[in-house]
Amino acid sequence: MAKKILMVDDDQDFAQAVTDLVATKGYTLIHAINGELGFQKAKTENPNLILLDVMMTHETEGFDISRRLHEEPSTRNIPVIVVTGIRKETGVMFKYEPDEVWLPVKAVIEKPIQPEKFLAAVEKYVK
Repeated sequence: MAKKILMVDDDQDFAQAVTDLVATKGYTLIHAINGELGFQKAKTENPNLILLDVMMTHETEGFDISRRLHEEPSTRNIPVIVVTGIRKETGVMFKYEPDEVWLPVKAVIEKPIQPEKFLAAVEKYVK
């Protein structure tokens, strides 16, 4: 059975590109257009990995959802990778790093993604 990846991102074109990219490795991608839908799908679909954008309905939605996923017993052990263009969009100079409390994720990948590095991260963390 193919491993499932949940992508939470409001950019439909980017989601389609990632769907095509992960399909080359045999993964199935499930898409949610905002954090709340993503949180619900994470609980019902039990994906092997979650790819999470930051800026959707509001500027820190992905950060908020990453903490909710970590606090929820049914989703706590699903690896999360943040895929974001927040630094480019906001001009923030510092990098976001995984943190057990504030940003409980496995990795942070900047958009635009580099397909080879992106797939390497997906393969590393898909459980």
